[in-house]
Amino acid sequence: MTKITQLQVNRSDYHATRVVEQDIADLMADEILVSIRKFALTSNNVSYAVSGDMIGYWNYYPAEAPFGNVPVWGIAEVIQSRSPDIKIGERLWGFFPMASATKLKVGVVADDNFMDASEYRSQLPALYNQYRRTTNEPEFLSKLEDERCLLFPLFITSYLIYDYLKDNDFFGAKQVIIGSVSSKTGFGVAKLIHEDADAQVEVVGMTSQHNVGFVEQLACCDQIVVYGNENQINPNLNTAYVDMSGNGPLTQTLHHHLKERMVDSCLVGATHWKEDRKLDPALPGARPTFFFAPAQISKRNKEWGVGVVFEKATIAAARMAHDIKDDIAIERIAGPESAAQIWKDMLDNKVAPNRGVMVSFSD
Repeated sequence: MTKITQLQVNRSDYHATRVVEQDIADLMADEILVSIRKFALTSNNVSYAVSGDMIGYWNYYPAEAPFGNVPVWGIAEVIQSRSPDIKIGERLWGFFPMASATKLKVGVVADDNFMDASEYRSQLPALYNQYRRTTNEPEFLSKLEDERCLLFPLFITSYLIYDYLKDNDFFGAKQVIIGSVSSKTGFGVAKLIHEDADAQVEVVGMTSQHNVGFVEQLACCDQIVVYGNENQINPNLNTAYVDMSGNGPLTQTLHHHLKERMVDSCLVGATHWKEDRKLDPALPGARPTFFFAPAQISKRNKEWGVGVVFEKATIAAARMAHDIKDDIAIERIAGPESAAQIWKDMLDNKVAPNRGVMVSFSD
């Protein structure tokens, strides 16, 4: 048997973690064992924990209650295989646990990807069951391995939010407010809108005072507003709000400030997960709704053909990752104990937006 190490998080107290070592049983037919060479830790992973029950993120790699495995985006190498299609030594990019290794069950296989066919994952969003086979990809992608883990998933989500807004003609908005614009998904949305000459909307980025310089450096906003100064936002323009923060009081303040001018209120992330997320059902303006990326993908798959929107999103993500890679300082963290501390720093908003944390448990 192979022994693996996992960093697990208490599902009701995210600051409580434990390191678990366990044996993995011998592989069955079509299963592979992968060594997780490295993975990214970002505020997106905090959002996965916060929305884990609602969307099912806890269910990708089940653990014994009350703990769970927060999924992460990483690079892995196949070290054992009982699949005729996936060979030992192949390199993969996809959704993994915070662990040294894990098993996957190979389902439908294409030249550049395969789907995990585990029975318990069949009812989960398929987007996260796909693993990219990176060994034969273009050289420029292989040079962006770290950025791919840190930025691609976030910027792909950015593109899908941007596409959702554009698909709806920005709901008639003349300005788009992005809460927690210093988050990677947040500034990804801001850049896509800001660089789209056809959008004809102003981008208002909200952030904390100590992140203003970073946001200014990205040049993705027409206006930057520090939390607490919401009255600086023009209340006379139709407005769409993209909430990356999960901050209920902020959302309520903006709705009361803009009243019926709030034409769309899109809940995405949870960078301010400690804040009260409950909202008054009688808020003025558009009713806040949760953005679910797989739903936009499904819509576009029907309209454009399967895979087209994901290809567009990936191209946009690669371009943005390349453009800002010099603004992100990549740090390498080794071992579950160090990862646990970084995880807690993420929860406490102590990780600066220009830090890109890559973690490895494997040798």
